[in-house]
Amino acid sequence: MENLPEKTCSIERLVTQPKLADAAKAGIKTQQRRDGVYGWIGETFELDGMTFIVTDLRRQRLGDMTDEDANAEGFPSLAMYKDIILKMHTGMTWDEDHLVWVHSFVLKADA
Repeated sequence: MENLPEKTCSIERLVTQPKLADAAKAGIKTQQRRDGVYGWIGETFELDGMTFIVTDLRRQRLGDMTDEDANAEGFPSLAMYKDIILKMHTGMTWDEDHLVWVHSFVLKADA
């Protein structure tokens, strides 16, 4: 991909919260939003011996997120995603114009 910033963290830190890792392993979670780039398209990472591959990387405004996006993050609704994210990141506010990087991924065997 062109015009991407340098990675801000290693891909091993893309999905770290145990419940969300479990959702990824179950095939429920297929995206992770981060402030920076953690992995490039085609790059792989492991969760408990299961290998995942990044299939897409794009920018998105928080205000453009939908319930479908929240489902891909492993949450039943955007309202719940928003609530959990704000609780996880003390002092964070939900800025509709804030841009995040959306990392999409699948289990490597499914790619």
